[in-house]
Amino acid sequence: MPTEIVMVLVGCSTAFAVTFLGAFIWAVKTGQFEDRTTPAMRILLDDKE
Repeated sequence: MPTEIVMVLVGCSTAFAVTFLGAFIWAVKTGQFEDRTTPAMRILLDDKE
């Protein structure tokens, strides 16, 4: 019985990890991480308070 629970948890965690890996690969392929100018320029801009 405990080994069955462990196998279910291993399967769920593997599915969870594969889902997030797929989401990360999708984000990279669609250009979500391509803005390299804005973070460098952000320090030069005044904050609006």
